[in-house]
Amino acid sequence: MALLEVRELSVTYRPRDAAHVHAVDRVGFDVDEGEFVGLLGESGCGKSTLGNAVLRLLDKPAAISGGSVVFDGVDVTHASEEDLRPLRWARISTVFQSSMNALNPVITVGAQFDDAFRAHDAQGDAAALMEMVALDPDVLRRYPHELSGGMRQRAALALALALRPKFVLLDEPTTGLDVVVQRTILDRLRELRAELGFAVLFISHDLGTVMEMADRVMVMYAGEIVEDQPAAAMLTRPLHPYTRGLLGSYADPRAAEVSVDYVPGRPPDLSREQTGCRFRERCPVAVAACATTHPPLAPAGPGAVRCVLGGDLPEAGQARAFSPDRPELTTTAPGEPVVSVREVVKDYRVRRGWRTTVTRAVDRVSFDLRPGRVTALVGQSGSGKTTLARLVTGIERPTSGTVAFGDLDVGGLRGRRLTRYRRHVQIVFQDPFAALNPTRTVGYALARPLRNHLGLGERAAVEKAAELLEAVGLHPAEQYLDKLPHQLSGGQRQRVVIARALAPEPSVLVADEPISMLDVSIRAEILQLLDRLARDRGIAMLYITHDLLSARLLADEVIVLRDGRVVESGPALRVIRHAEHAYTKLLLDSIPTLTRTL
Repeated sequence: MALLEVRELSVTYRPRDAAHVHAVDRVGFDVDEGEFVGLLGESGCGKSTLGNAVLRLLDKPAAISGGSVVFDGVDVTHASEEDLRPLRWARISTVFQSSMNALNPVITVGAQFDDAFRAHDAQGDAAALMEMVALDPDVLRRYPHELSGGMRQRAALALALALRPKFVLLDEPTTGLDVVVQRTILDRLRELRAELGFAVLFISHDLGTVMEMADRVMVMYAGEIVEDQPAAAMLTRPLHPYTRGLLGSYADPRAAEVSVDYVPGRPPDLSREQTGCRFRERCPVAVAACATTHPPLAPAGPGAVRCVLGGDLPEAGQARAFSPDRPELTTTAPGEPVVSVREVVKDYRVRRGWRTTVTRAVDRVSFDLRPGRVTALVGQSGSGKTTLARLVTGIERPTSGTVAFGDLDVGGLRGRRLTRYRRHVQIVFQDPFAALNPTRTVGYALARPLRNHLGLGERAAVEKAAELLEAVGLHPAEQYLDKLPHQLSGGQRQRVVIARALAPEPSVLVADEPISMLDVSIRAEILQLLDRLARDRGIAMLYITHDLLSARLLADEVIVLRDGRVVESGPALRVIRHAEHAYTKLLLDSIPTLTRTL
């Protein structure tokens, strides 16, 4: 029996002085009682907008412009706020993507549970709820900022289940968490669903996570559902070319040969009228009819698909693939080290009242960065990866040990000498949306380091900026120089960030989780770019990640960190395929794999 019924639902953005954007276009589906439904798609496809519309939590300028949402017999679309208030949280609840923003930062976790019980005139045992999500009841006395990301997200999950709802909407609940914490949360979610019997709509761009958890999966593209079928059937026979491209973005890092696909191009501009299939510009199997026919979501096998081919996809025409093509390397790659890290220790002193505590973030770590080689630092959040990156870039100074750039002791550099050193060591940041000044053009972002570090004049800087954009695959460059960051997709922004890092002609590139904020459909594309730049330009790269699949694809050497210590290191192929340390095996076992669903 359908618990949630969505019929022809449309959501339109009405920004000032701009065309209307149809973010969700006539979407319809059901969620049965106790069913786990996944909703997949890349950023901007309308997933979160659809979720907020189901909950009636849309903010202006977005508004429901058509269709209906009926939950357990209640017409959510047209109900008053007074009618919705007792429904929310008691019978229908949600866990948002950002756990820090989902919890009130100025009151304790326990007070937030008390608020939920009091608002619905209900009784509840907050301590039991904490234990339900494998947290100590002592967490109730703490503030959100005192908890790790995984602990905050589990507290948010417990809060969503506090009043035993019948339906829970999960909007990217594990995005940004490391694989071990993600595995813990997903395993607990599976247990709780079996115990309490609630239905779930799980929104994510992480195909592996959704496939592992869901009974049925819907794929969304450009505001429409393009495929809807059982998870197991989707794995064995995807019906839509976009779904096939998404499935190709996953691989087992322990396999003898690894290759991942990516979907080139970007989604259409929904502020303009669309004719034909919205995926045709990116589709490797498009036919002439795709330009004029807008296919409906029609039955196909055990599911439904929006495609003129009706789910009968030809074998040819796969998405572009990236596969590392290099032999297993020894730990001593040719060439003198560009940067040598020797027995580095980093302690942080924290004073609380009259007490001072010392936290050791990095404990006697040594490694070399060599030209044209990629060294991956792998580990959970808090393992010391970013601290090591800050030591290599000179942002932090080691408590003991040395970081050497040739004959220079990086820890001893000050003032202009440190500024000159930073020309040679550049960073690619994790979040391409925050890494660029939203008020400055791409041309300005690239020209500034060219002027500051290389002393180029205005005309020469513009010409060099165009060359850099071409080097990172943004061509013709003239189309991008005058654009602002918000006019670019996530993958395009990350390419600009990489181009900016290349501007001073560095010897070392520190890539700090450069693909974790990107859709799976374009991650392989960015990894392929980084691989090419490191090899062709002879750049030594320090690649920081908790994702062993991307480390397998990109790195020559892998260093596994835990609590600031190296627990395993060596050639990437050996460490990942034949892991010896229990912690490395835990990281590998925590990766969502599509085979678990079969």
